[in-house]
Amino acid sequence: MSVIDELTSELARLPGIGRKTAQRLTYHLLRQPAAQSRKLAEALVALTERVRPCERCHNLTEMPLCALCSDPRRDASTLCVVEEASDIASIERAGEFRGLYHVLGGRLSPLDGVGPDDLTVGSLLARLEPEGVREVILATNPSLEGEATALYIQKQLAPHQVRITRIARGLPVGGDLEYADGVTIAQALAARREMT
Repeated sequence: MSVIDELTSELARLPGIGRKTAQRLTYHLLRQPAAQSRKLAEALVALTERVRPCERCHNLTEMPLCALCSDPRRDASTLCVVEEASDIASIERAGEFRGLYHVLGGRLSPLDGVGPDDLTVGSLLARLEPEGVREVILATNPSLEGEATALYIQKQLAPHQVRITRIARGLPVGGDLEYADGVTIAQALAARREMT
């Protein structure tokens, strides 16, 4: 296998990158100055060597605690539980949530060999009392696996004195009912609220 084919194959393994896109990226890199490709390679090496899970919430960071856990202005009494560290960026973009997070590191998926022991539920439970957590928001994805994960965590949290909530599901702003699937419409109806 040539070096070009090897890089193309590696790039094609990335999510959202097909074989053709991987090939275009490979040839793009070949057209760049060698220093540019070296800089990319060094960034990838640094990423794998320096980025680790936060000791508290399992977000990705270069420090023992991530920037969110280190921020004294965050509300430690509210935890938002997400599947992956990348989900935090989506919630933070909205600018509404001021609490802390807990990253599960995936979702329950027996077909993929992911069970409860593969998630960080134990460290989530260990955070509740010492941190004075009063509410846990379950923000897993609206897939079958995400819903199963939320139900599992809800059962684990039940013996603890915390409020357990689930993020609302429904129609996006600017969305058309005509194009929404049945599950989304059902969730939007279930999460309806009074107009004042």
